[in-house]
Amino acid sequence: MRERLTARVVLLDRQSRILLLKGRLPSSPEGPSFWFTVGGGLEDGEGLAEAAAREVVEETGLTDVVLGPVLWRDEQILEDLHGERRLFRQQYVLGRTAGGPISRVGWLDHEHAFTDDVRWWTLDELRQTRDVVYPAGLAELLTDVLAGHVAAEPLLIATPDGPVRPVPRAI
Repeated sequence: MRERLTARVVLLDRQSRILLLKGRLPSSPEGPSFWFTVGGGLEDGEGLAEAAAREVVEETGLTDVVLGPVLWRDEQILEDLHGERRLFRQQYVLGRTAGGPISRVGWLDHEHAFTDDVRWWTLDELRQTRDVVYPAGLAELLTDVLAGHVAAEPLLIATPDGPVRPVPRAI
């Protein structure tokens, strides 16, 4: 099975809101939509930080982003843009910005076609939504980040089912 290395960005504004995009799988254009973080695949020769920075600019137009440590990692078998099942190795990087309006100028055709919405979310809104949000348990995961409990090493492990779960630790 082919792998896809992916940089995801937990992008927070000055009000501690997280930016999420809402979209559908290209292989299921009429299927259910879900919310997800900014990010995408690493290009040839590109490192995690470069990919994360590039994806933020392409998907948001924001250029004042400061990238922090890797918060979480997960691995899941998902469909790519062409409906091929691949092993996605995702790393979630903390990003901070002043915020502001989002530009879709840098979006690719498939991003325009399959992305329905983009918005800033508060932690309370994430806790209350009935919409599907990835990664699973984002509100719980974000609570530690907003409280400043950010370590240099990831604090999550992947379960056999795919979703990430917190690793117990002393703070």
